[in-house]
Amino acid sequence: MSTFQAPKGTYDLLPPDSATFLAVREAIAAPLRGSGYGYIETPGFENVELFARGVGESTDIVTKEMYAFETKGGDRLALRPEGTASVLRAALEANLHKAGNLPVKLWYSGSYYRYERPQKGRYRHFSQVGAEAIGAEDPAIDAELIILANDAYRSLGLRNFRILLNSLGDKECRPVYREALQSFLRGLDLDAETVRRAEINPLRVLDDKRPDVQKQLVGAPVLRDYLCDACKAYHEEVRALITAAGVAFEDDEKLVRGLDYYTRTTFEFVHDGLGSQSAVGGGGRYDGLSEMIGGPALPSVGWALGVDRTVLALEAEGVTLELPSTTSVFAVPLGEEARRVLFAKVTELRRAGISADFSFGGKGLKGAMKNANRSGARFALVAGERDLAEGVVQLKDMESGEQTPVGLDDVLSSLQERLA
Repeated sequence: MSTFQAPKGTYDLLPPDSATFLAVREAIAAPLRGSGYGYIETPGFENVELFARGVGESTDIVTKEMYAFETKGGDRLALRPEGTASVLRAALEANLHKAGNLPVKLWYSGSYYRYERPQKGRYRHFSQVGAEAIGAEDPAIDAELIILANDAYRSLGLRNFRILLNSLGDKECRPVYREALQSFLRGLDLDAETVRRAEINPLRVLDDKRPDVQKQLVGAPVLRDYLCDACKAYHEEVRALITAAGVAFEDDEKLVRGLDYYTRTTFEFVHDGLGSQSAVGGGGRYDGLSEMIGGPALPSVGWALGVDRTVLALEAEGVTLELPSTTSVFAVPLGEEARRVLFAKVTELRRAGISADFSFGGKGLKGAMKNANRSGARFALVAGERDLAEGVVQLKDMESGEQTPVGLDDVLSSLQERLA
């Protein structure tokens, strides 16, 4: 037993379960790579102010959940709690928006950190795949991202998720709604912290999950009734485009998401098999974020999907991914000469693109064949002194048990034919 354990609220990804996580990441990324999105990777920590300005000073993420620290040089940094602000910062710093091809389409994958109460589906360290389209105000790009996320989940075999959709308006119509909502909230019996939040960003109160708060929100002004004509038209176009693509969704007038930077389109993917932590991903449009962090006006939209929660959703539906075996061929040498010959063969197979492993540690035939079985290999290569004297190795089919002698020079071609 090790003296050390993983920190509370975190987890280790270990084989064979880690293969499922990798497959989920690949499935989410695949539609993005096929739609013009380029990969971006940002540091695991950023200036605290990047998140305070972008995510919002009134959010739980910034006020309660962010891992912030001061470096030896006096810089105030934070482990990234989400991906959008970092990706936009990197795009602005590299002037990607000046290359003349907007929107800048980027996707990313990585770990994020929030100090939360650990529970199933909510960790202090978690993994996401995200996508951002920077520099275009077009309902078609909003629809594209929703469709790509939907198709990624469908490709994994998920069926029981729902897409919630709403519009948060823009700088023209939201202030009017904000004032109406604040007036309503001032008449409620709320705790001091919620009252403070209502004055900074009243929409965040709608996202409060506490039953006593939700009960008081019955009859609250609905943003849909305050949308300007431009926002109404924009939202209807998003709805029409995803409907035409055969993507089902539900209108949710209370959906505001947990970050301050969202405008107009906002959406969430939820799975009812996950209990209280039902959200598996979400996103929306953030037309003002670039200006919030010191950049030019760059209307943008994006999403992030949780790898951890997607795996839990697969488990809830009983979906088992068909994962390729990590090893196709396992070599079992009997004796020193066979050890040298088969090690060279394994290297040859790997260089030809065949996954191969080797019985290390000088095990006997029985122990080595147990390892071959555990590896999941389709074939075993077995050779002893007599085999080498005859210029052959024994090729054993691990499914049928059939064993065939194969010439040393024919091992690669024989396996390529059998594995084709």
